[in-house]
Amino acid sequence: MRKANPPPGRQGPRPLPLHLAAQIATLLGSRAALPSLRNGSLAWNPVLRDRAEALRRQLEPVDAEAFDRALAAESARRMDGFLAGIEAYRRHPYRRRLREPPCAWSEGTTRLLDYSLPGAKGPPVLVVPSLINRAYVLDLTARRSLLRALAKAGHRPYLVDWGPPGAEELKFGLDDYIAGRLVRALAWVRKQAGKPALLGYCMGGNLALALGILKPDLVRGLALLATPWDFHAPDDGQARMVAALGGPIEGAIMMFGGLPVDLLQALFAAVDPGGIERKFRAFAEMGGESERRREFVALEDWLNDGVPLAGPVARETLFGWYIENRTARGAWRVAGKPIRPKGFAKPALVIVPGRDRIVPPASAMALAKSLPNAKILTVDTGHIGMVTGSRARTEVYRPLLAWLAWLASARRG
Repeated sequence: MRKANPPPGRQGPRPLPLHLAAQIATLLGSRAALPSLRNGSLAWNPVLRDRAEALRRQLEPVDAEAFDRALAAESARRMDGFLAGIEAYRRHPYRRRLREPPCAWSEGTTRLLDYSLPGAKGPPVLVVPSLINRAYVLDLTARRSLLRALAKAGHRPYLVDWGPPGAEELKFGLDDYIAGRLVRALAWVRKQAGKPALLGYCMGGNLALALGILKPDLVRGLALLATPWDFHAPDDGQARMVAALGGPIEGAIMMFGGLPVDLLQALFAAVDPGGIERKFRAFAEMGGESERRREFVALEDWLNDGVPLAGPVARETLFGWYIENRTARGAWRVAGKPIRPKGFAKPALVIVPGRDRIVPPASAMALAKSLPNAKILTVDTGHIGMVTGSRARTEVYRPLLAWLAWLASARRG
């Protein structure tokens, strides 16, 4: 039987050549490093030195040739599984077919999508996603949708959809997005639906916090999901990685006007170098057709459907936030105003994923503890799983909805 062609545009995890090269280098490098491991000459990170020495002692009585053959077989097994997972992903028939809600307001490439159910009269919620990935991670599928859960609970959710930056947006800095687009979107929601709560996810939480500090009289409260703040917590490892890549990052911005999607994806992959290989091997091993496989493909399609980051924003966030840690140092300003958590005195809810690799819990917790009127909740999920995972509804949606209901009743009280 002739195999179906992969869906148009679905190549594999981006950037695919980088992921393939990384796996080949890792697996072949393991065999090349084996003699040096055995004789103790291999240089190790000091953190791993004791474990490496213990491994070396365990290998002493093992036949070298037999172990090399076993290592070669395991390397081949892992590579075969990785490639099988990519091929299964490329050929999967899933297509995202959720009907997009109406656009209530727009400016340039920025849109405000109205998720309210017909006749809804509940309190409005202005939802702010990251500028880096597509907003629909918050409405991934009918079963994994924070926006639809908000609407079903009676709220009137408005999602900011930044869209791919156009010629105008590629020149934007954070001031343009926050003091410009977000302030005007907030004013529209306030006029049409009343004073909203702000809800920010990931980098969108930083934008929402700044918006709340700039316009406190126009908002009721602030909910933050997986929002980074101290970029040197628990250590400065990510900052050092960005600093080491500063030249190529600046070169890409100068060449393209923004940071290309594949370079952004490469930076994310560097946070967990083995993560791509593990998840695609696991996908290959699922077998058959299932809801789990469809949800994997839905999420992977979103991950690969990124947008470039405007050049000035890339410099402000990667160099200003990660390297200089302006946020935690109190040095970040928007429209000339310092953005410091203590300046937002209204009710806040901060949900911190305990297994987050992208935003370390210590980074998000630094923000939570700096807000003067915050309720803090730590959940046993990862960064993306907190909004799309099987436990998102009970671990995140439920307490978020309860807090928003309390906020609405406090307003009436």
